[in-house]
Amino acid sequence: MRILALDGIHADGLTLFRDAGWYVETGEPIKDPAALAEKLADFDAVLVRSATQVTAASLAKATRLKVIGRAGAGVDTIDVDAATERGIAVMNAPDGNTLAAAEHAISLLFALARHIPKADAGMKAGEWPKAGLTGFEVEGKRLGVIGLGRIGSTVARKAAGVGMEVAAFDPFLPASAASRLSLPMKSLDELLAWADIITLHIPRTKETTNLIGEAQMRQMKKGSYLINAARGGLVDEEALLRLLEEGHLAGAALDTFVTEPLQKESPLRNNPKLILTPHLGASTSEAQQAVSTILARQIIDFLKTGAVAGCVNLPPLSAEAAREVGPWMPLMTALGKLSARLVPAASKLQITYAGRTEALDTRPLSRLLVAAMLGSASGRVTPVNALHEAAARGLEVSETLGGDGDGFDRLLRIRVEGAAGVREIEATLHRGPRVVRLDGVELDFDPGAHILLMRNEDKPGVIGQIGSQLGAAGVNIINFSLGAKGDGEAVAAITVDREVSGAQLQELRKIPGIVSLEMM
Repeated sequence: MRILALDGIHADGLTLFRDAGWYVETGEPIKDPAALAEKLADFDAVLVRSATQVTAASLAKATRLKVIGRAGAGVDTIDVDAATERGIAVMNAPDGNTLAAAEHAISLLFALARHIPKADAGMKAGEWPKAGLTGFEVEGKRLGVIGLGRIGSTVARKAAGVGMEVAAFDPFLPASAASRLSLPMKSLDELLAWADIITLHIPRTKETTNLIGEAQMRQMKKGSYLINAARGGLVDEEALLRLLEEGHLAGAALDTFVTEPLQKESPLRNNPKLILTPHLGASTSEAQQAVSTILARQIIDFLKTGAVAGCVNLPPLSAEAAREVGPWMPLMTALGKLSARLVPAASKLQITYAGRTEALDTRPLSRLLVAAMLGSASGRVTPVNALHEAAARGLEVSETLGGDGDGFDRLLRIRVEGAAGVREIEATLHRGPRVVRLDGVELDFDPGAHILLMRNEDKPGVIGQIGSQLGAAGVNIINFSLGAKGDGEAVAAITVDREVSGAQLQELRKIPGIVSLEMM
């Protein structure tokens, strides 16, 4: 595997890749999409922080790329939709910088409360700037936390620890979950009017961009404070300057900005009521080490086992769960390819997991089957974009759990419909990956092997002639599974040691009694 690490990824994570025997190349941020596109063409994985933007244009030539890793919590610098369409997994490491980001928000709160930047600047300028720098005590003050994810919850806990009264609003938290929290929950309007200080800890999305605009700031108490150490664009920066200049807000602290790096001529730099830091929320040595190693382990597990912990565009799958579903993965790929051969351009796919399924996470398995089924048609299809591609191609996919396993611990039933008809496959891992029925006829074969699927008149001599011709062509029969349909015909799955050529198939089809013969 070839790994590209940009933006100064911590060395500890890169060591894990090298210990796995993989090639690692490091580099400075690549901000030109065309240059990044050229670079990504040669790598299986890329790791970035916030400086390199992975856009749709930069993925134009990434036919080899399997995963994009963001060494941090957010993925707003990555076009996740474009990656998903190309079948590329996108991972982040949201837990690694939780403490660092929360502590930075708390440090900004104290810096606002005690005018620390102004005092420091004045002292270093040879002044004794005590007058006009009277601060306030945080104990007893009301802190409104917007966003109760990992970071917001940590901020709330630490603020309560220094005696603050804390309440919260979370636009993504279901009411049922909020009701179980010990922290008081308020609507956004209620929280803005109630708090002395508002701190933001939510991702930037279409819904949260400019969540705190001029109207919301005017709902805040006169003389209150605002902290944004989450994502640029959550606060309307122009409106913030107006409210500070008017005196409605007493101060604000920003660690993130709409445009980063912040422009030299930005008016934010000149406002004395603003404390500005250059996106330092995750900039501790401990956090950078943690996100690097967490992300490296996630990517290694993903590329080796299919585990998708930390993946934002695939259902989460831990390494333990991946070990449970791992033995099924080759079977799903083989069945997907078999389904595509049996029913080209299918319109419906029904997948049923029967028997004991309580410990089996079927989501990656279904995606894997769909990816294999569609992959032979056109384009690059992986489990990441399989369902997206299915919808685009008009394939209706449904999944059912439970039901009788018909004597098997776990039995997989697949029903495929299309213009070519309806075909049904039943498979299991009993004695290895096996198809045990095809269209209701009992057979026994490995769908991942070279299979000749034959339908013939159920009469003597047909099988002998097949064997003779294959032997004459130098093709060895490994397994022969025959099942009677009960209507005068039989079905056979003939496992051979290599693929049979088109010319050889044509000769075999001339044998009297053969109704159809296909290489699967």
